[in-house]
Amino acid sequence: MDIGLSLLWLTVVYVLITLVGILHTIYNWKFLGMESKQGTKPSKVLAYKKTEPYHPLYNIILFPIFSYIYLVQVNPANLYQEALIIAATWTAITIIVDLIGWVLIKHPWYMTFKEMYIDYQPWITLIYISIFVSPFIAAFLI
Repeated sequence: MDIGLSLLWLTVVYVLITLVGILHTIYNWKFLGMESKQGTKPSKVLAYKKTEPYHPLYNIILFPIFSYIYLVQVNPANLYQEALIIAATWTAITIIVDLIGWVLIKHPWYMTFKEMYIDYQPWITLIYISIFVSPFIAAFLI
């Protein structure tokens, strides 16, 4: 495993998916007119709520692409073992980063623990499953 390269591609795909989600929310708000009352938390705004079913899709489309890029670059001797390592590592890191970045650090888009891990079901679970299976999808395509 090339930790530096792995973390590079994980960071790129994580930021890209976050930007896609934000842009989707802005599109719903600005172009589809999904507005909510002033002062409503962003995670409760209709423009955001309507994007939630798409969040696992962003992940199952983008994570295999970046898994593929990583796997091709490192060209491991045991492809499926490397896929398992990346699957476990990327899923664990994403869970930790989500907890810190979306729950523990207070910012305009933060969620409470309940909002993130209970109210955001089944989407959050499907996201983590998507991240975990993505390296195997990529390995199958190599």
